Amino acid sequence: MRALVYDAFRSPPELRCVPDPEPGPGGVVLRVEATGLCRSDWHGWMGHDPDIIVPHVPGHEIAGVVEETGSGVVRFRPGDRVTLPFVCGCGACGECLSGNAQVCDRQFQPGFTHWGSFAERVAVAYADANLVRLPDGLGFAAAASLGCRLATAYRAVVDRGRVRPGDWVAVHGCGGVGASAVLIAAAAGARVLAVDIDPEKLAFARELGAEATVDARSEPDVAGCVREATGGGAHVSLDALGSAAVCRAAVSGLRKRGRHVQVGLLPPDERDAAVPMSSVIARELEIVGSHGMPAARYPELLDRIVHGELDPGRLIGRTIGLGEAGAALVAMGGVAGPGITVIEPGRTAE
Repeated sequence: MRALVYDAFRSPPELRCVPDPEPGPGGVVLRVEATGLCRSDWHGWMGHDPDIIVPHVPGHEIAGVVEETGSGVVRFRPGDRVTLPFVCGCGACGECLSGNAQVCDRQFQPGFTHWGSFAERVAVAYADANLVRLPDGLGFAAAASLGCRLATAYRAVVDRGRVRPGDWVAVHGCGGVGASAVLIAAAAGARVLAVDIDPEKLAFARELGAEATVDARSEPDVAGCVREATGGGAHVSLDALGSAAVCRAAVSGLRKRGRHVQVGLLPPDERDAAVPMSSVIARELEIVGSHGMPAARYPELLDRIVHGELDPGRLIGRTIGLGEAGAALVAMGGVAGPGITVIEPGRTAE
């Protein structure tokens, strides 16, 4: 099969032929119909993820069709249209049984702990516990966004942020996760303020439902702007980028008893970011992390999509083939355009 491979961190990814994967016990092989290109893939290529061993095939936002099943798989069969979380739990430990597979100690992460979906096929472990059937009306390109961006944002906004109608939600960073958070928060009846350095992304955020925006390039005091625009501070803030400065600004822009959700991965030299803890104590702020979304929470999200409350298709910026994926991955280190880039392995470059 064809796959995008890099042999060393920060080395040019190459499209080459590699052996077809085989399903392990309890696992399946999927034919990849669509896969999202995420900044987390770029972090992996940069060498920021200790789970990755080179040579490596990236890609963790997957929508496809079951081609083969391994021994012990009972819930799925060849031909099933599916997606899956980017964090797959073992299905048997205490965390998985409590509905929290996103923090499973034996987790499987395609594109990180194992070869991923920038390929024509991908092997997936723990299939019965993690595969999610796609509704008939949901296309593969839109479904690919569920594996990370939309699902991650859904859990961050709904479960971790506990956003309510009328809340002010400040979304810092309007890439894939941030744009998804804007869409979800607005659909939930919240008032959304979007923060970014790219005017195109801020305009896109307004299209998705943001009521106000802050251009962080021209505003030295982002937190002050957020407090002014929201009448005292956001009820909920999200760092959807992953930066010490962004995290600090997001926490500082909260009103009393506000909630901050850290979603974006911080680079290695910023992982121990300084947080204004005196404000956290004095203003009784909450700070929580959010790491993907387990398969058990997908039915609610899919139900909202089926009933037209959320349209993941609005998040897609462009669609490319595998031949263009290497250059697109490397370019993720810069300022990417608005919307999610989706790779379709069967697509021919234009």
